[in-house]
Amino acid sequence: MKVFAGNSNRQLAEAICNYLNVPLGRASVRRFADQEIFVEIQENVRGEDVFLVQPTAFPANDHLMELLIMIDAMRRSSARRITAVLPYFGYARQDRRASGRTPISAKLVANLITEAGADRVMTLDLHAGQIQGFFDIPTDNLFALPVLTRDIKSHYDLSNVVVVSPDVGGVVRARALAKRLDCLLAIVDKRRDRPGESEVMNIIGDIAGKDCLLIDDIVDSGGTLCNAADAMLAQGASSVTAYITHGVLSGGAVTRVTSSKLRELVITDSIQPTTAVLSAHNIRIVTTAPLIGEAISRTAQEESVSSLFD
Repeated sequence: MKVFAGNSNRQLAEAICNYLNVPLGRASVRRFADQEIFVEIQENVRGEDVFLVQPTAFPANDHLMELLIMIDAMRRSSARRITAVLPYFGYARQDRRASGRTPISAKLVANLITEAGADRVMTLDLHAGQIQGFFDIPTDNLFALPVLTRDIKSHYDLSNVVVVSPDVGGVVRARALAKRLDCLLAIVDKRRDRPGESEVMNIIGDIAGKDCLLIDDIVDSGGTLCNAADAMLAQGASSVTAYITHGVLSGGAVTRVTSSKLRELVITDSIQPTTAVLSAHNIRIVTTAPLIGEAISRTAQEESVSSLFD
């Protein structure tokens, strides 16, 4: 078994290797003057079980192209099996046609990874579970829920906690967490009364005097989370904390979060945090390295991965 990484999140790849007690594979991923990507694998991988750790986060297109070229380099170097490990699967939000004459980009990216030569895919908290079906190769969708659950148990009095879904679409994820914590569930109902007017948020469930935990898979602009926090505090919540798997945090999201009424935003290291994220007073990062490392170990040894989440 050998683990390699592109330039997207080497810190996570190194932490995974530390968990597995294996060295990070030697590979050069560099660019020519015109930004064309060149990959050179600097050690023998013939007959090896290779894992490529490369979340396709910002800049998504560059990191996706790095992954595809690394897969091709491994295939041409006679690797026995190539597993693309994408802690964050970019383009996952484009999993259906929302209107006419639009693409299903998540399916296109799945085809690209398969055609490049990947034998397996491993990812974390896909935005939509059906994306697993876009791949014609085995795909493991890991869940960050065990990592988040441990963190919540170490920071909160569970007798006063309510798990909150930020929208109706996230109820399944929120219910799964509430079941693990054996606590109550609430839902944010958001809608626009008129075009051009701001969203009106209603809270379904009793949150008065409770520590509310918003749970979701992606935080991008942060606007929905901050608005939801305002609405919950207005209805008597004691505090509001958001637990999110993928901290995309684009544009002015970090500033928006730091100036909001959120007690804390907890994200995983599926995306390499920026300097702004690391310096934010109310953003905290929990690592997924042991979870992904264990899944890689079990895959290499042909053991069950799904039992990690039983």
